Amino acid sequence: MAEIQANGGIGAPETSIAFGTLANWTGAAVSLALVVGVGVWGYQLATRDISGIPVVRAAEGPMRIQPEEPGGAAAVNQGLAVNMVAAQGSAEPPAERLILAPKPVDLTAEDVAQGALGTAMPAATTQPAQPGNMSVEDLVASLTKDAAPLEQIEPVALKAPDAAPDAAPPATSEVIGGLGRSLRPHSRPKGLNTVAAPAAISTAGSLDVAAASIPAGTRLAQLGAYENAAIARKEWDRLFARFGDYMEDKKRVIQKAESGGRTFYRLRAHGFGDINDARRFCSALVAEKAECIPVTTR
Repeated sequence: MAEIQANGGIGAPETSIAFGTLANWTGAAVSLALVVGVGVWGYQLATRDISGIPVVRAAEGPMRIQPEEPGGAAAVNQGLAVNMVAAQGSAEPPAERLILAPKPVDLTAEDVAQGALGTAMPAATTQPAQPGNMSVEDLVASLTKDAAPLEQIEPVALKAPDAAPDAAPPATSEVIGGLGRSLRPHSRPKGLNTVAAPAAISTAGSLDVAAASIPAGTRLAQLGAYENAAIARKEWDRLFARFGDYMEDKKRVIQKAESGGRTFYRLRAHGFGDINDARRFCSALVAEKAECIPVTTR
């Protein structure tokens, strides 16, 4: 019994030592394999990044090629009924009406270039010689071939202008078919040197309308505000001189008003049908750098 215990006690440490040694060697092998694998993977990664850089090379030849036909080349097999199979899944039904293509149009003599016209046309239809290749006598004869002669023109003797008594009369010569001496314009009359003053523009059509007699809600156009009524009337005359076409049927309204302890006079135009009419009137004046505001009486 003692021997069995002694043998059992001696065999257990040897088994545990052998198992630990095997585990150590196994771990060392796995660690070594991992280290080698990481090294190989890192080497492959580095070589792949270096050798895998894309290289862009310039394309050879022109980037664009001019087509032989300016309008482009027509695709083949166009207009066929079988093409509808791929487009719609079924063949196109037969056409109800067939029309033949028109004949090619030939160029007329007016459309042919001048150089090609001389070589294409026969000799019998060639154009006559140009005037630059003809003499003056031949050109005049060709132009006056069928012209009827005019009546005989008698020579006209020009009268010399009035000269001073002591001056010798100028020599006159007979001229056939023209003037012997060029005409000179007369001196400007002295009466035309003065410019008449422009007539005053009448504002009789623009009568004054009392502001108190205008009912509430009437559409007016305010042209400005001034210190007194006299200045307002002068401003109306000035505006009437500029915009007489717009203010011809309008009436003048000068309204006294007070604001902030100050008295002033409003210059307004009366005679509008509605607010749109007043706005159009003011738009025309504002376009010419004049002040105008459509208002409504209260």
